[in-house]
Amino acid sequence: MNLKEIAKIINSNFNGEGFEVTKMNTLKDATKTEISFVANSKYIKEIQDSNAGAIIVDKHTKEYVPDDCLALVVDSPYWQMATLSKYFAPPIEDETLPVAEIGEGSKISAKAEIANGAKIGKNSTIMAHVYIGAEAVIGDNTIIYPNVTVYRDCKIGSDCIIHANTTIGSDGFGFATNKLGQHRKIYQNGNVVIEDDVEIGSSTTIDRAVFGSTLIKTGVRIDNLVQVGHNCVIGEYSVLVAQAGISGSTTMGRNVVMGGQSATAGHLSIAPFTTMAARSGVTKSIKDSGLTFAGFPLMEHKIWLKLQAKIARLLK
Repeated sequence: MNLKEIAKIINSNFNGEGFEVTKMNTLKDATKTEISFVANSKYIKEIQDSNAGAIIVDKHTKEYVPDDCLALVVDSPYWQMATLSKYFAPPIEDETLPVAEIGEGSKISAKAEIANGAKIGKNSTIMAHVYIGAEAVIGDNTIIYPNVTVYRDCKIGSDCIIHANTTIGSDGFGFATNKLGQHRKIYQNGNVVIEDDVEIGSSTTIDRAVFGSTLIKTGVRIDNLVQVGHNCVIGEYSVLVAQAGISGSTTMGRNVVMGGQSATAGHLSIAPFTTMAARSGVTKSIKDSGLTFAGFPLMEHKIWLKLQAKIARLLK
């Protein structure tokens, strides 16, 4: 889409020389053919370091846009980013893509549906009522149980097991809200990437990224009824127990353990080898590795145990 056309869609008074914009992306990852946005002044440094060809900004952040980057000035960059995201969303299914590729030795149920453009590796098993979306990729020796849905563009590695009713790549919970309280959907144009040797329980949901990928790294074990938000990174060999919830853009190091019904806020960083006991509530990043936490507000587990003992004595 030409930048001049984009300017009209988002109501920006842009009169410069346009160029063909290939996609939307973050400030950090955008290239010269891509467009990004700034919704908060705390990202000013990222504006100056960005390689984006154009950035949607407001009048307060316009001055920080580099000389070699074009600024599209609007009243509400976040709202207009949501508006524009629809135009870069791929089709849900694409009949122009080639017929799905099925690797040697793979067993596909006659009741499964494999969309055009999908690729399935060797010796994998796809059971009844599974849906594999357009251009999704499934590796070798992977088992996908009944009623699993894998949305378009998502990638699942080799030697994985995905249990029944799980959804990979549904839209992240993203929307912009204007001054009137109205909501506008932010189309989630990224994907989910699941590396090798991952097992995911039943009725779990892993949301696709807004831009880029939600990443589940090698060796992760995820229980039933777990929610992983958009743009999260789950480190190697981490364990997420039933009903855990990971809010969007949280990054976990390797071998993190989250007990049942524990949860994190968004945009956090969790150090490797951290353990959160059941029902822990994580609201701040954890920087030191190897610690065990419990409770809400979160505290070290040994302190939480002492606190519970003192409360129990008070009630006697």
